Amino acid sequence: MSKIFLLSVFLFFASFAARSQEVLVNKKDSTALTPVAKKVDTLKPKYVNPGKIAGRRAMIRSAMLPGLGQIRNGFTFYRGLKVAGIYTGATLLTLSFIDNNKNYHIFLDELLARQNNGGKPVNPRYASVSDQGLITAKDTFKRNKEVIIFSYVGLYLLNIVEAYIDARLKYFDVGDVAVKFSPTVINMNTNSMYGLSTPAAGLKLSLSF
Repeated sequence: MSKIFLLSVFLFFASFAARSQEVLVNKKDSTALTPVAKKVDTLKPKYVNPGKIAGRRAMIRSAMLPGLGQIRNGFTFYRGLKVAGIYTGATLLTLSFIDNNKNYHIFLDELLARQNNGGKPVNPRYASVSDQGLITAKDTFKRNKEVIIFSYVGLYLLNIVEAYIDARLKYFDVGDVAVKFSPTVINMNTNSMYGLSTPAAGLKLSLSF
């Protein structure tokens, strides 16, 4: 009888210990249930400069086709004049290049013909011109062609820079500027020895921002 009683007590405490261990194992970490606060981005939005973006676009357009950047900035009479000036300058440079190239080959051909003709003039038009004169004329027209080519490059770069500046100034706000003209009196010193002065009418310019 005592053995049965002791066995019952042992089984009771064993089952109680097993339940306690099961509760401890299944207990979840309370920190895992704690909601994690979302990270809030407190950075301010990045400032975008519209004038800088428009300037880059105008540069690319003018690089692709001269004058396109100026037109895309908003066609006005002033911008139209600038585009007309670009193409007028390019046309004049082209005509000058053609003329100088023609004269360069004329004098070059005359020099080559004289060398094959024993130094005697071939074209009666240049019979009175010496060989050194022909060489000088040939070199002059050749140098003119090189200058025209550099002028082409300069005009092309000027077109790009002007389109960029025009686009930037389009978004540049100078505020309200008032210009006012008003009459005034100016003292004109006629005799510095005696300190005499003669008043004269003038015009005063005032700027208000």
